Amino acid sequence: MREALIVWGGWSGHEPEQCAEIIKDMLQKDGFNVYVERSTEAFADPSIHDLSLIVPIMTMSKIEKEEAKNLATAIENGVGLAGYHGGAGDAFRECVEYQFIVGGQWVAHPGNIIDYTVNITRPNDPVMEGIADFPYHSEQYYMHVDPSNEVLATTTFTGDHAWWIDGVVMPVVWKRRYGKGRVFYSSLGHVAEEFTVPQMREIYRRGANWAAR
Repeated sequence: MREALIVWGGWSGHEPEQCAEIIKDMLQKDGFNVYVERSTEAFADPSIHDLSLIVPIMTMSKIEKEEAKNLATAIENGVGLAGYHGGAGDAFRECVEYQFIVGGQWVAHPGNIIDYTVNITRPNDPVMEGIADFPYHSEQYYMHVDPSNEVLATTTFTGDHAWWIDGVVMPVVWKRRYGKGRVFYSSLGHVAEEFTVPQMREIYRRGANWAAR
């Protein structure tokens, strides 16, 4: 049986505990044995090297050097990572090694909660199969991203809230490799309620399964 570890904590505004329960249920239904921890100390445990998947939900927060090193080594050797929104894309701001794993870092969400469109760029990818462009109501993440990412979906900024980014096309969903490990990321999912959006939920579910060893 595939085993997954969810580590949640950090800024409470992203509802990490509620989201951890949603993802735990999702993964269990897909056949995973799921462990849940509340401290980054879990990343230092040698046993994470035997996992199929790690799900970080740790907006902001701190990670110790030995924790980051062990996490990076586990993924480099084949453990998958599946993250979303600030729980993964705005975690451990001072740890560039972690940002190298994820493939991006949040820097702004102009206008805060707004309406925008998610555009599917690789409709033939198994993660996106059958999913068309869809409207979304949440934070529109502006991120610094790794050019090696395989981008699956994007969004275009209007400039209504920051005129100098008018027309900027920004990755929303991507997958990448970190050594032998597969990494999946979606910037969608500000709060738990967003997992009720069918496209958002299915994209994350498929991405997590793709990333899992």
